[in-house]
Amino acid sequence: MTTRHDTAAPPSKGGAAPGRGPGAPASPGEARKRARLSRRWQRDLRWSPYAFVSPFFLLFAAFGLFPLIYTGWASLHTVELTAPTDMEWTGLDNFTRIFDDEFFWNAAQNTLTIGIISTVPQLLMAMGLAHILNYKLRGSTFYRVVMLAPYATSIAAASLVFVLLFGRDYGMINWSLDLVGLDKIDWQSDKWPSQIAVSSIVIWRWTGYNALIYLAAMQAIPQDLYESAALDGASRWRQFIHVTLPQLRPTILFTVVVSTIGASQLFGEPLLFDANKGASGGSQHQFQTLGLYLYEQGWVNQHLGRASAIAWTMFLILIVIGIVNYVISRRLRASS
Repeated sequence: MTTRHDTAAPPSKGGAAPGRGPGAPASPGEARKRARLSRRWQRDLRWSPYAFVSPFFLLFAAFGLFPLIYTGWASLHTVELTAPTDMEWTGLDNFTRIFDDEFFWNAAQNTLTIGIISTVPQLLMAMGLAHILNYKLRGSTFYRVVMLAPYATSIAAASLVFVLLFGRDYGMINWSLDLVGLDKIDWQSDKWPSQIAVSSIVIWRWTGYNALIYLAAMQAIPQDLYESAALDGASRWRQFIHVTLPQLRPTILFTVVVSTIGASQLFGEPLLFDANKGASGGSQHQFQTLGLYLYEQGWVNQHLGRASAIAWTMFLILIVIGIVNYVISRRLRASS
């Protein structure tokens, strides 16, 4: 048996050069190219996340941060809507004038009462609906879509429908009261009926939204807790009190804070509920909220300086609400 001893022929002159091995040093041109690509890759790795989120920050700076700073600056001046560039320095006079204004305190009181009347029943009803939907029901997906339908409905459309329902002479609510022998109620002229009517619009729009939030939180509760409670003889009501509610404390706090912030900024519902379609919140300002009062001062009375001071006062109120939320949530985490 013969053994072959093949040897490679030497490269011919002018032919292809042999390939460089993996450990061979790179040429200066290739080294510069690799360094340039490495630097480009590092810059891309460092700055591309900022490029992806930059549209949000640009929009926030244009439509959030700049108006906030500008209204803070305008609140320290006397400026009218007809001449927004003509500013006269007044310091804190707009703020002190607000606190001496009886209409501001009337609007603040109306905002508080409408917020309580709308938030408390809203969250209680949302909790009950979520508890019902948490059980296995036929067509549960359909019911969840129905729950979210009022939230997706336009504020204008919903408010106009409720205006017809609460009409004094031809409204369905007064028609129902007349059937059972009760006197008709002037829902738009009297203070408490008008605030109840405005609150009913808020309740109708946001109950289903909060119910879905509670439902999502309930479905995240471990079933072992319910099984242990059932083995101990706890009824469904006791399971709800001693298992569901303690597990929902962070969610309940979240919905309370969000509903409070929404109530402090209430604007569309009382504006469209007014029979005169004005920003006064009724003939006697009986359901004028802080949002309506701000709109009236800025765009009806054309006092941009005072309107800016009202806006910053509302902003400071929201900061206080956020601080209270942080303190309470921190104590809840510490206790748990």
